[in-house]
Amino acid sequence: MDPWLLWLIAGGLFAAGELASTDLVLLMFAGGALGGMAVALLGGAVALQLVGFVVVSLALLLVVRPIAKKHLLAGTPQQLDGVDAVVGRTARVTQAVDRHSGRIKLGADEWTARSQYAGEAFAIGDTVRILKVEGATAVVGDAME
Repeated sequence: MDPWLLWLIAGGLFAAGELASTDLVLLMFAGGALGGMAVALLGGAVALQLVGFVVVSLALLLVVRPIAKKHLLAGTPQQLDGVDAVVGRTARVTQAVDRHSGRIKLGADEWTARSQYAGEAFAIGDTVRILKVEGATAVVGDAME
């Protein structure tokens, strides 16, 4: 089997391994394998192919990987989950809400709710904004806040 084909297979295996690790290290080794393949295609000896693999891999690890990681992390917005995902959203009142009790409908979910302030109340059908969540109860306020 031709050496360049072995390097190509190695590069493919490194790239496939990267899909499992997602750390951008094996991908840099895949690039190094392509460097070794290029030397093999130019007729270089096995020792030169290994040098090509090492040099290209190190260059990619030291130069490209930090830049790629920075861009990947900077381009990913912080994912809100759990109750943080509902704070700030609006809901419809299904049972009158006052300082002590009430119910709201948010999408397909119904929540227990209470108003933020003592004198504040919302009638059935009003639109309210979820200000925070305490346990399983949404603390709501005027939707315009």
